[in-house]
Amino acid sequence: MKKIIDFIVQENKKLNDDTFLLVLYSPELPEIKAGQFVNVKVEDSPSTFLRRPISVHDVEREKGLLYLMVKIAGKGTARLATLKEGDNLNIVLPLGNSFTIPSGRDRCLLVGGGVGVAPLLYLAKELKNKGMEPVVLIGTRTSKDIVLKEEFEKYAEVYYTTEDGSYGEKGYPTQHSLLQESFQHIFCCGPSPMMKAVAQYAYLNKIDCEVSLENMMACGIGACLCCVNDTQKGHQCVCTEGPVFNINDLKWQI
Repeated sequence: MKKIIDFIVQENKKLNDDTFLLVLYSPELPEIKAGQFVNVKVEDSPSTFLRRPISVHDVEREKGLLYLMVKIAGKGTARLATLKEGDNLNIVLPLGNSFTIPSGRDRCLLVGGGVGVAPLLYLAKELKNKGMEPVVLIGTRTSKDIVLKEEFEKYAEVYYTTEDGSYGEKGYPTQHSLLQESFQHIFCCGPSPMMKAVAQYAYLNKIDCEVSLENMMACGIGACLCCVNDTQKGHQCVCTEGPVFNINDLKWQI
């Protein structure tokens, strides 16, 4: 059930030059599943008319804490970067669908690129809580773009690629030697070219694969039709029918 809640900022932690982590508190925090997102109201930003959709990075429901990893991409997110402890932040949540948590002890690979790593931490935690041992593969441009490494390592084996070779293996996630191993499920979020390359790898190797799309989602409730995506089931709103899709339901040339 969707709620509109005023959260209190507990911490605004700078992760690198353009990425920060918001730690938010509310005693009304609803149940949230890995892969869902929230819509944030940006105050005191005259040119920011619409809420900003942000992936759920982590949840500690027993403490009433919601974690959002945000990359500065415009005036709205730049304003959010100025929030201080004690400030209020109005949020609509939870929105969208979620990743499919496998049953049993299947081997799961989580692939993220850029700020697309954000929803993968909560997913790794959920998989770990179900008795699985997830593996995370993260691609960045340089070692300076790697964030929250220790947090991911709490729940998964973590591997990296960097485009300049400054950390991990040089190249892109789909070039990592880890892909020579066997996996039953792949979950992916990041730039569209990366997700399509991962989807092609999964398709060719007959691996179940879900991707979290990052279409422009203005309203979050399927009203504005900004985020419509052409799927095997017709045109669907990513904010309501997604953001998580099985690659077999997408019209990607894989």
